[in-house]
Amino acid sequence: MAPNLRTGEPILPAPTKQPVRRPTLVRKRDDTDSGIDRARTPSSPSKRLKVSFDNEVQVKVMDDWEKAPALIREEVRRALERHAQGDDSAYDRVKEIYTTKPTAEDAPSTTTLRSYTAALLSSVSGLNRSCSGLVHAVLLSVWIVRDEDYVALFLRLLGNLVSAQGVYLGDVLRMLVGYLVNSESVIKLPSWQGTYSVVATGRENLTLGESPVPRSQIQKRAHAALRYLLRLVPSASGVLSSILTSLFPHSSDSKRAHVAYVQNLLKVIEYAPELQADALSLITERLVKIDVQVQVDLEDLADDVGDGVVQDIPNLKSELSQDLDEEDESEDDTESSDEEIDPDAQRAKDITTNVEKLDCVLDILFTYYEPQFSGTSVRARDTALDILFSQFTTIILPTYRSRHTQFLLFHFAQTSPALVDNFVGACVHFAFDKGRPAIMRQSAAAYLASFVARGIHVPSQIVRDVFDYIGGQLTIYRAEYEPKCRGPDLRRYSNYYSLLQALLYIFCFRWRDLEAGPEEQADDEDIPLSDDFTHVWIPGIKETLAQNIFSKLNPLKVCSPAIVNEFAKIANHLGIIYVFHLLETNKRLRLSQFSGSNGRDLTFGIPERETALSGRKDESYQQLDEYFPFDPYHLPRSRRWVEGDYREWKGIQGLHEDRDASGSEDEDEEDSDAEERTGTDDESSD
Repeated sequence: MAPNLRTGEPILPAPTKQPVRRPTLVRKRDDTDSGIDRARTPSSPSKRLKVSFDNEVQVKVMDDWEKAPALIREEVRRALERHAQGDDSAYDRVKEIYTTKPTAEDAPSTTTLRSYTAALLSSVSGLNRSCSGLVHAVLLSVWIVRDEDYVALFLRLLGNLVSAQGVYLGDVLRMLVGYLVNSESVIKLPSWQGTYSVVATGRENLTLGESPVPRSQIQKRAHAALRYLLRLVPSASGVLSSILTSLFPHSSDSKRAHVAYVQNLLKVIEYAPELQADALSLITERLVKIDVQVQVDLEDLADDVGDGVVQDIPNLKSELSQDLDEEDESEDDTESSDEEIDPDAQRAKDITTNVEKLDCVLDILFTYYEPQFSGTSVRARDTALDILFSQFTTIILPTYRSRHTQFLLFHFAQTSPALVDNFVGACVHFAFDKGRPAIMRQSAAAYLASFVARGIHVPSQIVRDVFDYIGGQLTIYRAEYEPKCRGPDLRRYSNYYSLLQALLYIFCFRWRDLEAGPEEQADDEDIPLSDDFTHVWIPGIKETLAQNIFSKLNPLKVCSPAIVNEFAKIANHLGIIYVFHLLETNKRLRLSQFSGSNGRDLTFGIPERETALSGRKDESYQQLDEYFPFDPYHLPRSRRWVEGDYREWKGIQGLHEDRDASGSEDEDEEDSDAEERTGTDDESSD
């Protein structure tokens, strides 16, 4: 409003309004509160105050381990949300909690890890494929050696993770199986982390403090986790089977690694019986590879080094479990040696190492199968027998030069007469089945002959039956092959020769079971009465031998010379058949003239390809090997399982003993005498 100019009153300024002071809880501090002496305060306002700190005060930095669980839960939730939107800053900080090495000074404590693990458990639905980096960091963290509460919490996280996010099932199972692999390297961690030990990613030993958790406890927790997950997700057994296969130790790994892994595989079978067949087949398959490698290395090694390398293996410790719990420092010392070793000596040492692996694992398998065959459960025995037969058919039989693994069947097939008959029947079926490859039929014939010859619990009746079966099959082959036969030819008539060699091998070991007993002699009028110097044989034995040995197929030229020579001496000594004159004739016979026509393959009429074997001057490549799979068993630790089942070679009195005593024989004199005794046999065979 405009001022009133007519009154002449002076114009006064408007009164100012005082500011209102807001209430506060801070009390007014006096000089004593400030800790500053007023008298010592400089009067000039331009000078800065000098502040001093008390050295007795402890300065403490607030770290993540002091965060409340609720705050950490919110932090993890927001980190996952921002990660989904492309912001990884908080996500990386959470991941760093699990990726920090336990040896680092700023490594998180178990309390911190527990809070973050609980937070992840509540947000497991957000751990999709895009969060694989965080999930893998969690899986590779050091969890298995911490306190029981943390281990239980971690297992809950694993269970919820594989249930909600099946894509991580393989990663979780692989991490757990990694703890079942034996490790050797050791890393010491600060004692403030706790008193535990860990196998990080299955390859490192980490010791936290002075009282480490033993390896057995670590593996026990891993088995508990696997058992829990298999019960929670039954379909996980298929994934676990492939992982167990992929993580099986390499053949070059140590004996300790092989033994530990095999023992853990057998523990897995206890709570996952559906994996029994696969796990046992895996062990057998890897064992056969080591077995064959040993035989190949022995053959390649110089004779003066290779001979007796198996027999010279030192006896292994009787308590294998104690050996595994101790650090095998001897291996490390040997590997770190800088001394020059002769190449042949080094190869012999490698062979010895592989034989020790073979011996230990076989002993474990013998121990595993024994209760199933000796127990009262028929179902358990049948299951174990089916597994062994399956392994024999798919792994052992097709593998050439396996030397020791097959003795699992050799031993357990002799635990009862019914099992003996079953195994012999299986071998007969494989050897006579024309639908199978020729190499498998030849291998089956070798297994049949070796089992019947070496098995001490194989009764005489089965020996006679097998001899009769083989003789009948040879008759069928002769009727098929002889009309077009020009002479001995392994390539065309391999099935015939493999069966004939099996027959000779059985005769050398079990000829006593082919003799006619007193009752059989009395019942058969065609068998002449015997005297002190004449052996009487059951009907068909002499005829079977003569008809095949003197046939156009000439098997004595193709069969292994070692077996042929031994058979010739035994047959001549027993007076059943004389073949030395045929052996002399065969010495002037060349197999190459029957294996082809003008350098052409008789089977297809095409030029025969020259190989390293065919270029050799000798004829060994055109003859059968003297491979019989149940030859003497020399592994020192596991041989105890077969000692009561194995028939050692016994010489014939008057033949082998005289030869050993004199060192040589007058073969010409013996041959002439034998020819007079068996001349009628030769005439009847023509």
